[in-house]
Amino acid sequence: MRIDIEDLHIGYAGRTVVAGAHLVAVEGEITGLVGPNGSGKSSLLRAVYRHLQPTAGRVLLGGTDLSELPPLQSARHVAALPQERGSDFELTVREVVAMGRTPYKRAFAGEDATDRDIVAKVLSDVGMDGCAGRRFTALSGGERQRVLLARAFAQDPDVLVLDEPTNHLDVRHQVELLALLRAQCRTTLVSLHDLNAAASVCDRLHVLHAGAVVASGTPRDVLTPELMADVFGVRAAVVDHPLTGDPLIAFDHRAPADAEAAMAVESRG
Repeated sequence: MRIDIEDLHIGYAGRTVVAGAHLVAVEGEITGLVGPNGSGKSSLLRAVYRHLQPTAGRVLLGGTDLSELPPLQSARHVAALPQERGSDFELTVREVVAMGRTPYKRAFAGEDATDRDIVAKVLSDVGMDGCAGRRFTALSGGERQRVLLARAFAQDPDVLVLDEPTNHLDVRHQVELLALLRAQCRTTLVSLHDLNAAASVCDRLHVLHAGAVVASGTPRDVLTPELMADVFGVRAAVVDHPLTGDPLIAFDHRAPADAEAAMAVESRG
């Protein structure tokens, strides 16, 4: 199911954080949002999973304005893994994941065989099937991340919205999670700080800077040395990854592209 974001404006606390954003997440593809801290990525994603109300513009889900759909119906289509993640669940891992089945249940309805099969599968997919009986609060940050991703998968959505899903994960689990996203073949809108991960996993990228989309296209088209300097304030070379052939960004960690530009980027973050 395709996502179209049209002339989106978002503001709160007297400040505009997204200004006139236009972007598309094509059905079945992974669409990435990248940009410096404070560029509007999380706010834009919150509008897609209806945590924030835009001040102008609209989000279209399969051609239908998302704001016109009842919350229960939109929850059957869009699942989110936000940055602000609950840590106070006094529930088992299995119970947390089973919450993803809520949009399909009537009030007070119990689990059925389909629910149990889906919960078991998604726990296995994220490598947490051996922890189903553990308390969520007893898990590490990375384990919680994988459980909450399993909950989003259990929702069986058409669209996944993921805000920094690789946070708290070690390298192996980052690679496994990104491979799992590729295997899902769902419309996925994801924000990533790791530009090399974005170049590897995303079909298309949108670059946000100061609340505006400043570049869109394939990772190879978008992630150029010039953009690294202009948007992120760093010196970088873009080469071919020796194992995959994907664009690989090699950063100069000794000095920014321009000291004043780098300070400006940092102050906006």
